[in-house]
Amino acid sequence: MTLKERYDGIISVFSETMPEPKTELHYDTPFHLLLAVILSAQCTDKRINIVTPALFDRFPDPESLSVASEEEVYGYIKSVTFPNNKTRHLIRAARVLVDEFGGEMPSDIDNLMKLPGVGRKTANVMLAVVWNKGAMAVDTHVFRVSNRLGLTDNSKTPLETERTLVRHIPEHLLPVAHHWLILHGRYVCKARKPECSECSVRDYCKLYNSKQTGGGQSVIKAR
Repeated sequence: MTLKERYDGIISVFSETMPEPKTELHYDTPFHLLLAVILSAQCTDKRINIVTPALFDRFPDPESLSVASEEEVYGYIKSVTFPNNKTRHLIRAARVLVDEFGGEMPSDIDNLMKLPGVGRKTANVMLAVVWNKGAMAVDTHVFRVSNRLGLTDNSKTPLETERTLVRHIPEHLLPVAHHWLILHGRYVCKARKPECSECSVRDYCKLYNSKQTGGGQSVIKAR
């Protein structure tokens, strides 16, 4: 199977089985999505969706959050992972939005990454979800699934994975492809025990077919 055949097959299956995938984080404005994505680092979307309604109600815009105390913000998010660091990131990101961007959310990766707590992955999430731009956010699910399926050649870094996926997936599909890979990794191609019997794209999966043909089970290691 050629790399193009693998990409074409996987895209075709996901297009049929997940025609309109969306982020599982709840939000109502780009600013609130930013807060949710920052909070979601190394935490579950389910947990974030529990804590954000009250946070969003109390801080509807960057201006209100920019003048908040760390003690108050911490009280809303104390049940998420790394609440101390995330508290500081949320407040400082709001201050930068107010001071440098007039309270408006920037729509390019360079300016988004100027916000405290915003790395390349978070910036790409914002570009894809809010503005439907051809960006590929690589989290642990995307990184793992891309390597297992053979969409990447055992990439060593998220940036390497991002560049490979962007090169081979049509630009207009990148925003949904991001969700395809995340959701597939979250519910089917799980880190510890992938559910290959339930996998809709296993015919195109490099790791699965390697196992079936006796090619070894450690060709692509789960990460």
